[in-house]
Amino acid sequence: MITSRSAILLDAQSKGYAVPAFNIHNLETMKTVLETAQELRSPVMIAATPSTVRYIGQDFLIGMMEASKKSYDIPICFHLDHHEKVEDIKTLIQMGISSVMIDASHYDFEENVRIVHEVVEYAAPFGVAVEAELGRLSGIEDDLEVDERDQIYTNPMQAQEFVSRTGIDSLAVAIGTAHGLYKGEPKLDIDRLAAIQREVNIPLVLHGASGLSDDLVQRTIERGICKVNIATELKMAFVKGLRRYLQEHPDANDPRYYFQEAVIEMKKVVADKIKMCGSVNRG
Repeated sequence: MITSRSAILLDAQSKGYAVPAFNIHNLETMKTVLETAQELRSPVMIAATPSTVRYIGQDFLIGMMEASKKSYDIPICFHLDHHEKVEDIKTLIQMGISSVMIDASHYDFEENVRIVHEVVEYAAPFGVAVEAELGRLSGIEDDLEVDERDQIYTNPMQAQEFVSRTGIDSLAVAIGTAHGLYKGEPKLDIDRLAAIQREVNIPLVLHGASGLSDDLVQRTIERGICKVNIATELKMAFVKGLRRYLQEHPDANDPRYYFQEAVIEMKKVVADKIKMCGSVNRG
């Protein structure tokens, strides 16, 4: 059941849980996420970065999305994650994507507002929800790398102005999370998140959730996080299962078999993250 991100996130916001958003990279990762979410009756978001769209191909990605409508009866939303090219976003909206993130966070505040507002205005007639980011996370996301020294935390009062001027449906916040693996113990500014929640009434988004403890993520959900992004841990699980099988079966040559081990490892991660978000039996 394909649905809008606004409907999914507003339900999460009203009931105090978060929707897990998994970055997929191929058919195997997408089916594993959807099948596990179906088993646990959890709403879910399937996210694709620009490099994933290029790798799968726009038409194939839309085809996979269309096939999901017939196979699953939980709330599913396909989402563009960290897209920076406005024209690419417009093209994919025309092709049927119902949720987008325009990432202009590397620009100054005024340019960020201008670019995001352009996407919101374009998306509105299509009923497409728009996410944007204020502040910058450290780490590597797709083709973008941000040094820890260049990380910028979200200013709560500025967040209020940003939401008002852009008209976005959800806001990705920078509170100390990072893309990729954490080099040390993650330290999140929970007080800052609480302050943002007081100033902003739309759903908040947590990027960089791979490697965070369940307790820490649940504390952010209590303070307004309605969508939790997971990417790195899913990739690591895929590689772990694949590597184990190929090491144990060096002559293996049939991906239908060695991908099964990758699926087993990924299902564990997906199930754990769904439970962490408190979204079991919400779909």
